[in-house]
This record gives sequence, structure tokens and C-alpha cells, in this order.
Amino acid sequence: MIDPALLVRSYLLYFILPLWVLVGLTDYFLHKQTHIEENSGTKESVLHVLQLGEAGIPVIVALLFEINALVIGVMLFALIVHEATALWGVYYAHTRRYISPWEQHVHSFLEVLPIMAVSFVTVLYWNQFLALLGLGTEAPRFVLEPKADPLPFAYLVALFSSIALFIVVPYGEELWRCISTARRDHTHQPSVTQSF
Repeated sequence: MIDPALLVRSYLLYFILPLWVLVGLTDYFLHKQTHIEENSGTKESVLHVLQLGEAGIPVIVALLFEINALVIGVMLFALIVHEATALWGVYYAHTRRYISPWEQHVHSFLEVLPIMAVSFVTVLYWNQFLALLGLGTEAPRFVLEPKADPLPFAYLVALFSSIALFIVVPYGEELWRCISTARRDHTHQPSVTQSF
């Protein structure tokens, strides 16, 4: 019989994380389609970069280190901050640019996938989650320990390369485009002189 915990780990590694990358890239193209640099601009793009960090740091930590109370705490904190930043971003953008039904649907995935990932990790390491809350029989572990059984090197290279190529580069380009457009518009503004 297949170990359910192994199935959940495989589901996280080979479905949830790749899907998250794909949906993030889709969101980038939807922003580009609305000419984000011409409307909501740099501020919204900075919020996107913040969300990348809020999602990326806990993912990297969970992939490279043993899951314990510290890592679960980092993941839960980052999840709350990520969701708040996502809400802030949509609140800021919705009056400044068109957010299509497609983009709204993509946002649904981007909000739910982190919740799913953190929930699955919490269930897999339930005793350390309870320990984080001061419950259960295990003592909470608050140290960063490299995984005793590391994930396959080829998997990590493929995933991190995909994140760099399909997330970091596109959203870096988006931010650069927004900043460049804002500078260009500022440079080409006509000077206003007051007459007395």
C-alpha cells in the first residue's frame, strides 16, 4: 500500500509548486496585457515583488531544511502577510486598471495555492505544529537544520530554475518597465511656470 504521507509530499512537490509557478506566470502576462506600466504602475509592481518574497522565502526554507516548529511558524507568518499584501494589491489596482474575470480567476489560484501548501505541510508535521502552539507531546524545535534526506538535486535545480526563469525574470521585467515608464513620463512632463 502506498504511504499517504508520501503521496501528499509528491502532490506538493510535483503538482502544487509547478502549478503555482504556471499561475504566477499567467498573472504576469495578464498584467502586461492591461499595460500595468501606464496605469497602476510601480506601486502595484512593487507589491507583486513583495508577494514573491513572501511566498518564495518559506518555499525555499521548506525545501532545504527540516520542517519543524520554526519553519512552520515562518510559513504561517508569511502566509498571513502574503494574503494581506495580495488584498492590498487588488484594492490599489482595481480603480486604476481593468482586472478581467480571467485575472480574478488567476488571483483565486494565487490566494488558495499557498493556503493549500501550508495546510498540507502542517498536517504532515502535525506534532511540530502542535508544539508551536504549546500543545502535544513533542518539544518545539526552533533551529534551521538541513534536511537529513535532501530532495533530489535535479528536482531542486529544475524548480529553482523554473522560478527564476518564469517568475523572477518576468516580474523583474515588469518592475523595470513600470519604473522606466514613470521616469519617462516624469521627464516629458511640461514645466509649469507661474505668471504674476
